[in-house]
Amino acid sequence: MTGRRTYGSYNDGCASAHALDMIGERWALIVVRELLLGPKRFVDIQRDIPGIGPGPLSQRLQELEETGVVERRLLPEPARVTVYGLTKWGHGLEAVNTALSLWAVQSPRLPLEADMGPDTLVLAMRAHARPLAAGSPDRTVALKLTDSRTTGREAVAYLATLTSTGSWIDKTAVIDGADAEVSSTTRAWKNLIIGGAVLDRAEDITSSGDRKAVQALINATKL
Repeated sequence: MTGRRTYGSYNDGCASAHALDMIGERWALIVVRELLLGPKRFVDIQRDIPGIGPGPLSQRLQELEETGVVERRLLPEPARVTVYGLTKWGHGLEAVNTALSLWAVQSPRLPLEADMGPDTLVLAMRAHARPLAAGSPDRTVALKLTDSRTTGREAVAYLATLTSTGSWIDKTAVIDGADAEVSSTTRAWKNLIIGGAVLDRAEDITSSGDRKAVQALINATKL
């Protein structure tokens, strides 16, 4: 990151200080967070991070490219658009994002009423995901989330896999064959996962298939 002094230039050889040189600038780790579940176009990143302007976003992406955290590539035909994604090394920052989430959830000032985007909410679920109880049947749940912060946007699809050895959620384009399918706004789903709301009383949520699978997903990923 040219043009400014680093911790190393102050003779600080600490690896965590060096990490802050790379991802400690305002918006940097938030940009990384938005790419953890897959590459995005510039306009999509800006849309998903309320408050960031095109100038700061361009600067953060350039700096993250220079440090080897982010890479830019051109998608082949018919898309032929430029997207930004994390490098293999950059994906290691999900562990940092998870650790920060687990730490900050204990804050008395956590803004529980604030909205979250689909990817951000799913990353919170991944951070807190737990295995099912021993002997429980494996379950899969297709989750479609619509961003409550804006209107007219398509739902984003994810597939949750729940087992007695671990639970995880990934973004997906194919959701056929799941035990259950649930559609929700991010605000309503956040109320279940973070706010402690009850599925049977929730609004703006529809589901089909195995209702127990949906409840298992909530139980396995709620804070």
